Amino acid sequence: MTELSKPALRTELRAARNAFLRGLAPGERERLEARAAAHLAPLLGGAGSVAFYRAQGSELDCGAALAAARGSGAAIALPHVSSRDHAMRFLVWEPGDPLESGWGGLLQPRADAREIMPEIIITPLLGFDSALSRLGQGAGFYDRAFAARPNVKKIGLGWSIQRRPTIACEPWDVRLDAIVTETGVIERSAA
Repeated sequence: MTELSKPALRTELRAARNAFLRGLAPGERERLEARAAAHLAPLLGGAGSVAFYRAQGSELDCGAALAAARGSGAAIALPHVSSRDHAMRFLVWEPGDPLESGWGGLLQPRADAREIMPEIIITPLLGFDSALSRLGQGAGFYDRAFAARPNVKKIGLGWSIQRRPTIACEPWDVRLDAIVTETGVIERSAA
């Protein structure tokens, strides 16, 4: 069997994710997202600041996890992207603060919001494997953010159906510390 190119794999994974959500009964998506939030909560372990994301389309929404982190006193940040050539920044955001449409349709805080260096970054993903490799949308924003912040805790959030036996990595791809789905957590082994 030949390995799919990254663009073909992205197309396949988006279709699988969309089909998975279309097959859920009413209310099931929210129940599964709450379950993923419950799996994520112990990994946040008293962090003072956590960067989340605003889900687009069939991405696993992290609203329940964001609310729990905010309730425990963590400062919340969302990514802000001005163009493909600029680095992603993480800007403070409170529920109810206005969001604007940014690069690629990303819902993000206003550009003048305060920038922070989060202790934990929650990242969306299209695909992942048990080695904690992540396949994203392809623009490299998160990989560049991770490379610039080597000590940040990197946690992927996605649906269990996005798991593949292997995700091919490029030299610049940064592996995650953990991946959380509605079915549980995959963490980097201590070995």
